[in-house]
Amino acid sequence: MMSEFAKPIAEWCATVIELVGIGIISVFALYALASAVTLGFARTGRDEGALHTARQRLGHGILLGLEFLVAADIIQTVAVELTFTSVGVLAIIVVIRTFLSFTLHVELTGRWPWQKSPGEPNGAPP
Repeated sequence: MMSEFAKPIAEWCATVIELVGIGIISVFALYALASAVTLGFARTGRDEGALHTARQRLGHGILLGLEFLVAADIIQTVAVELTFTSVGVLAIIVVIRTFLSFTLHVELTGRWPWQKSPGEPNGAPP
């Protein structure tokens, strides 16, 4: 059982990490929007290159933010309220967020995370 001293610290850490994840997603969303406006929409109307760049930036921000949110959920479940129900909910959340991460990775790169990029040589990466 978690000591009464460590439990509030774990709750605080989980909250901070969760806020960092939300902040990362929010900042990247604003950054992607601003870059789309400045790179293409403001200059030449509808520019597909600017749209692609904005989607790439937003996707990377969502991926990074999801990693922080998963970490916060793990801390919250394991350190604060370790029950079969909370572990089950954590498992479902991790599966959903992992699926989102994989699909975002495919959307951003056009390949699965375990596939080699077209320019990567045969064999193990350095």
